[in-house]
Amino acid sequence: MEEQEQMIAGLLAVILIPALIIAVISIVSMWKVFVKAGQPGWACIIPIYNWYIMIKIVGKPDWWLIMMFIPIANLVYAIWVTNLLSKSFGKDEGFTVGLLLLSFIFWPILAFGSAKYLGPYGDPARFQAMQQPNFDFENKG
Repeated sequence: MEEQEQMIAGLLAVILIPALIIAVISIVSMWKVFVKAGQPGWACIIPIYNWYIMIKIVGKPDWWLIMMFIPIANLVYAIWVTNLLSKSFGKDEGFTVGLLLLSFIFWPILAFGSAKYLGPYGDPARFQAMQQPNFDFENKG
């Protein structure tokens, strides 16, 4: 009996420790990306609110959050928001695929790499305005 308990404890440790490490890396990376985009980092750990902030970062209207609660549509909008997030940081569709399939690798690249927030790609007027050389990033306009 004691041998089974030790096996179960060992198996749990093998599963839980890497999962915990990946979770911490993901949270820290998402926090840093939010801060790079001028949003509060703590927002990444609040369910639902983190999607609201992501929608703001990419420049789409607030009602997009409602789409995250509709089955099937939520998958489409989540992929769309992820693509707009990539483009808001100057990345392409290949990076979007990386964020979707290997998020524990690509979020840290986005967070700690040289990528800079270029503006809300989903709002072309604001995105273009932020590309102007005299744009004040501190006051956002």
